[in-house]
Amino acid sequence: MSIDSSYQVRAFHSFVTETHHDAGPAPAQLLIKAAVAVVIRNPFAGRWVEDLSPLTAPSASLGTELGERAVALLGGRPVESYGKGGLAGLSGEQEHVVACITTVFGDAFRDAVGGGKAWISSASKTAAAGTQIDIPLAFKDEVYVRSHYDAITIALPDAPHPDELVLIAAVATGGRPNARVGGLTVSDIVARDA
Repeated sequence: MSIDSSYQVRAFHSFVTETHHDAGPAPAQLLIKAAVAVVIRNPFAGRWVEDLSPLTAPSASLGTELGERAVALLGGRPVESYGKGGLAGLSGEQEHVVACITTVFGDAFRDAVGGGKAWISSASKTAAAGTQIDIPLAFKDEVYVRSHYDAITIALPDAPHPDELVLIAAVATGGRPNARVGGLTVSDIVARDA
């Protein structure tokens, strides 16, 4: 584990969904969505702190670790979409999650999944243990590729405790099966960037 020692890790949770078929014709390839969550102690739970940089500064280690673990769940398939997010326990603030998953985290996560040119979609909130969160997914090289607008739903029965943060990185091997509402396509982006 390569997470900076300033974070006190309680647990990791991994999630994988495989969609082999949805309505309509069978897709050319199955869609795999994967996410990894880490549960850490929130050092600022229960108190106001102006400077959240102690959460942000070492967060590249979170982005790398979660990204590498998420990619491993795809079984060697390349990442086409990504997203991030998290939950703050009830004694914490949404801002504590955001401090952990901002640009420092995002750049490391992007590197860990093999690169990406698009900003990383994100969701965060304050919640009790067991609360669901939808981590948004978007195409890694252009956020406006409509076929890849998606999400993976995460819930941890025992987290976050009031004094914890849950940080999540998510990836997918493609867009929605049978996406057909127009807009930019992956081939448009590949041709544009060639």
